[in-house]
Amino acid sequence: MPTLTLSQIEAAVRSCWGPDTSFATLDYMSRGIGLPSRGQCGTTALVIQDLLGGDLMVADVEYEGRVEGVHYWNVTPGGVELDLTRDQFTPGESLINQRRVGAGRNSSSAGEQPFQLLKERVTAALGS
Repeated sequence: MPTLTLSQIEAAVRSCWGPDTSFATLDYMSRGIGLPSRGQCGTTALVIQDLLGGDLMVADVEYEGRVEGVHYWNVTPGGVELDLTRDQFTPGESLINQRRVGAGRNSSSAGEQPFQLLKERVTAALGS
């Protein structure tokens, strides 16, 4: 694979998002209509991890005093936090209980199909 810039990777990922690459509840999605990154954090973080390595970070998403899901992003091998979907949140949503979950993932998870779709699209978009 040729050396890619972070801008090239981000553009490829963003261009490959779709309803079939998100993994979130309908309630969560309905609060953020019109936000392309909404519900894309888990699949995006896994694709970035495959491309760049590093660890995953996770935080609970709190809305109106209730935890309504989780948000994922990356920490590169050099220690830089990278979150391509941070712009998905609506007013009133906040991240709490941030923690590093490491490099491993469960390949039998319910989000595997959306992840594989996004990975295939990004790989094609990057020309590798």
